[in-house]
Amino acid sequence: MTRVAFYAPMKSPYSAVPSGDREMARNLMAAIVQRDGAQVDLVSELKIYDKVGDTERQEKLRQQADAEVARLTRDLHRDTQLWVTYHNYYKAPDLVGPRVCEALGIPYIQIESTRAYSRLDGPWSGFAQAAHDACDAARAIFYLTSNDLITLERERAGAQHLVHFPPFLPTDDLPEASTLKGPMLTAGMMRDGDKLRSYEIISETLSHLTGNWQLNIAGDGPARLQVEHLMAPHGSRVRFLGQLDRSELDKVYRKASLFLWPGVNEAFGMVYLEAQAHGLPVAAQDRPGVRDILPGGEHPRPEDGPEALATQVMTFLNNAQHRAKCGANAREMILNTHLRPAATERFWSAVAPLLKGAQ
Repeated sequence: MTRVAFYAPMKSPYSAVPSGDREMARNLMAAIVQRDGAQVDLVSELKIYDKVGDTERQEKLRQQADAEVARLTRDLHRDTQLWVTYHNYYKAPDLVGPRVCEALGIPYIQIESTRAYSRLDGPWSGFAQAAHDACDAARAIFYLTSNDLITLERERAGAQHLVHFPPFLPTDDLPEASTLKGPMLTAGMMRDGDKLRSYEIISETLSHLTGNWQLNIAGDGPARLQVEHLMAPHGSRVRFLGQLDRSELDKVYRKASLFLWPGVNEAFGMVYLEAQAHGLPVAAQDRPGVRDILPGGEHPRPEDGPEALATQVMTFLNNAQHRAKCGANAREMILNTHLRPAATERFWSAVAPLLKGAQ
């Protein structure tokens, strides 16, 4: 049996607060353990996260990390063969894993890490350096998007392996395909910042649509009133569904004609994977991260504005054959690249040589 230590400094997979990071961490643990004879242990729930750049808080977190290193060096299960850290970056550096691995002589790897040299000056400078040091210690770093690869490759440490690891859905099979005959669908948290900006672009895009279109919006959050205000000019054509659970959202996907989400500053966006798994064509802007999980084809540039996104939407709405073809291509891409079996195979193909070298 291969025993794997797992750690997510930003947020524990067992956190009570829902988020994309929590879900991704859970999905990773499930994918790793899919291999026969593998066991994954969440070895620490210590949260190392500084949102605002508070040097006093950073020092307290370092002290907590010191205690955690001492505990794990002493108590980590003696059969542990590998350490995996998810999401090491300047606000949430891994202050634990590299030191434990060095003390115990086990390989250390990371999944979804970033290097931010612009943060080496300023209130996060110490944490940014710690995140870089942790990257340097990794035998392999699994990256999710080509955007992340840029700095990882530029600052690669020695013979470190950089492994493409596309985002994936936590399932072995595709869900039921959409009929592609219902309203358009948007699904996204409603909060200030990038999410609200995406909703602003959607409202602007809708203003350029013609014909008898409809849009359903799934999601909720602290910016709900702002989003409702943005959509008010479109009247009853826009319907708010609220926050939906997994089964409810699946039903909505199965009745949608297309998925609309511009993707402002999305790292990648799991909703894109979910929509495409149901065979929905996606109307989105050509942005870093987003373009990595969409099939090849033309998506409008952000600088071309909402008019260009509206043109893409109208092409889908007015041509059922094109809509179906794009949806089928997206569904095939998800099947081949973005389901859990593919993630499991990629992970162990890259890790197995490291384990042999450590024996």
